[in-house]
Amino acid sequence: MTTSVAASHAKGKFAQDKIFGASAAAVAAALKYGNENVVNATIGAILDEDEKLACLPTVEKVYRSLTTDDLIQYAPISGLPDFLKKVQDATFGASRPEAYTAAVATAGGTGAIHHAIWNYMEAGDTALCSDWYWGAYKVLCTDMGRKFTTYKMLDENNKFNLTALEEKVKELLAVQDNLLYLLNTPAHNPTGYSLTEEDMDGVLKVLKEAAGTDKNVILFLDVAYLDYAGEKEKVRTIFKKLSGLPANILTIIGYSMSKGFTLYGQRTGAMIGVSSSKKIIEEFVAINQHSSRATWSNINRPAMRTLEIIYSDPLLLKATEEEREHYYKMIKSRADLFTEEAKACSLPMLPYMAGFFLSIPADDSDAVCNKLHEDNIFPVPLAAGVRVAVCAVPLKKIGGMAAKINKAMQEVAK
Repeated sequence: MTTSVAASHAKGKFAQDKIFGASAAAVAAALKYGNENVVNATIGAILDEDEKLACLPTVEKVYRSLTTDDLIQYAPISGLPDFLKKVQDATFGASRPEAYTAAVATAGGTGAIHHAIWNYMEAGDTALCSDWYWGAYKVLCTDMGRKFTTYKMLDENNKFNLTALEEKVKELLAVQDNLLYLLNTPAHNPTGYSLTEEDMDGVLKVLKEAAGTDKNVILFLDVAYLDYAGEKEKVRTIFKKLSGLPANILTIIGYSMSKGFTLYGQRTGAMIGVSSSKKIIEEFVAINQHSSRATWSNINRPAMRTLEIIYSDPLLLKATEEEREHYYKMIKSRADLFTEEAKACSLPMLPYMAGFFLSIPADDSDAVCNKLHEDNIFPVPLAAGVRVAVCAVPLKKIGGMAAKINKAMQEVAK
């Protein structure tokens, strides 16, 4: 009896996303016990102190003011021309690198990662990432016939582990000509960690030395949480360090409108290429535009127009940045309370600088999370530990959570 008609590369695929699974369990518990009695720490979106999904007021005003033509008309495959300029302004701020740059519109930040994997890795090649990572990275790689491996992100002193990175980079470049390195900073998902300027200097030194003159490195900087990572210009200074890199090191910056514009469902973003070579950037635009045509064709015009309009009007931009600052401080106050209480009860956690999430290392994260369900606390179990979405949990529910997580970990360890 026939049980599958799928192509060989598709047989056995099954999307089991722990984030959405944990979220569904939290929603079910809220219906049963009342939302006020449930802590849903799974959602990767900003909820205000009343647990309502937050939208930046200026973004909403501009979006709703668009003409019908802008709401429904097709956009060019590579993106609206002014969007492609303004998204670079939004990304770089005052730290535009001295290099050739170009942008291609993508279906969210995920679309940028998709194109980087497809266009800069050979079938069977291995991408590199830290051992704390957003699970979709691996899913994207395996779906396209690429492999995925990690290095230990932090050393014994909770500092960025350049030694471990260097070992893996050399190991991979010994057996393949191109290396795609996925680096999520600042405000890393799922830990809230950010590389320092010195860390970035070290990363670039490792990549340049390992690549030499006969190998290629594609550094993919995932900056999805850039606008909630700290002071606007300070967190962007790392981009200046991308100036003057050799032509065999291409940087691709994955920009997302999901967080910075609170437009999660509009699936709008961009990939920005940075290179010392004009030819490499011309190739970057050509091949990634082609892949867009071969996947989603073109993306969300109204979201692109919204960014264009805001970044063309100083008053609208000022209002938007003030609104982002409000939510940044709100999230930071939650993370600060959790960190303070974690320290008080000796709960180990990874160093948090900024962003939507913080993480606690755990050998059996599924068991810890299942134990926490008994207290109606719903974080996300990851391979290396437990992720808490402080972006979504109001301050009144943060209090006491660290102690309960610590208790659950101790009970699981018995």
